[in-house]
This record gives sequence, structure tokens and C-alpha cells, in this order.
Amino acid sequence: MSRHAALLSRTSQPSRPALPVLGDMTLSLARAHEICGPARRTLALDVAAACDGPVLWIAPAWLPERLNGEGVTSRIDPGRLLVLHLRRSEDLLWSMEEALRSGAVPLVVADLPGPPGLTPVRRLHLAAETGMAEGAVSPLGLLLTPGDGGAAGVESRWHIAPHHSASESRWTLERRRARAAPPGRWQIGQSSKGSEQRLRLTPPPATETPEPREPRATVRSPEP
Repeated sequence: MSRHAALLSRTSQPSRPALPVLGDMTLSLARAHEICGPARRTLALDVAAACDGPVLWIAPAWLPERLNGEGVTSRIDPGRLLVLHLRRSEDLLWSMEEALRSGAVPLVVADLPGPPGLTPVRRLHLAAETGMAEGAVSPLGLLLTPGDGGAAGVESRWHIAPHHSASESRWTLERRRARAAPPGRWQIGQSSKGSEQRLRLTPPPATETPEPREPRATVRSPEP
């Protein structure tokens, strides 16, 4: 069986290597995963902090939101980040697919205006498999989608939303879909590692009114 035929085979495969991110959050390499919810970019930067090497961040040029340099610096070395702003919607997933297929960078993030369909997600999986087989690294793809997401065929789907108190920055993390794990829900806090911030598991908070915001904005919008 050829290498490319093996990628399309439905026979059982050995356990896939995975990236441990936070507690029970592990992401299978050479696959595409989805992170949705208002704090999706914060979690994506923590995924970047969990791996080594450059990170390719693909985003639409027509949306006003941009990564906030202060928010990035608080979580990863900004020198690792390669930001690509594209003017055409059809180029977003095409660029992600080509980057995964090259196997040149360990993490490719696509900040999308909405969830993609099943066919493009399947193409991302196959591209990542090719990158693992022929490239220098086993690449990981992250699809960032607004709201509740809903990208079809992803390896896993995670939702994260702020649940801050007056004294602590907190988030609620949910695993809403995974091929090899049941749904789950965790409370997440924040800790420091040197000059950088990291998410951490915390006990469930007491009942209180959450504040729907992020403490150090990961994104910013241009002022009018």
C-alpha cells in the first residue's frame, strides 16, 4: 500500500501522538481541532505555549479584530508568531491546508468568521497527515470559530468563555466533541510562569455573577 493510500485507509491505526495542553485537554497531532467561544484566542495562545517552534496565525484582513501585542506577549514569545492576513475568504482554508501539508510549522491557526463544512475539514486532516509523513514536524491545525462553532468533522471541539470574579480571572472550558473522549467541563484560572501567563485548572467557583470579558485583551479593535 502506498503512503498516500495509507492516509485514506479506514483500517485501525496505531495511537496517534498528542499534545498535552491543560489537564484533560490533549490534542491529537496531524489533525484539525476547533476552538469556539469568546475566549478562543486566549486558549489558542495557550496551545501555542504548549508546543515549540513557529506558529502560523491566519486571519481575515477585512475583520477589525487584531491580535493584541500585549496579550500575545503575556502568553508566548511574540517572535514565534507569523501572522498572515488574507483578503479573500477562499484563501483562509487553502493557506491552512498548504501549511499543514508542508509539515514546516508545528501549529497552524485559522481565525475564521464562521465554521467550515465537512469537505474542507477532511482536506485539512489529509494535509496534516501528509505533513506528518513527509515534513519536519507533526503539524496541528486549530480552527477558531465564533459562538458555539460547529465545524463538521473536526477531531475535537472546545468551547471557552470568561467567568471572571472581582478577585480572579477565570474561564469555563468545555469539551463538546472528541473522537476518543466524552464531553467534559472544567473551571480554569490563570497562573504565572516567569513573565508569561498560563491557564490552570481550578476548583469550581462559588455562585456569583460572572463578568463577560477577558482581563488582558487578546484582541483589539481599531478606534473609529
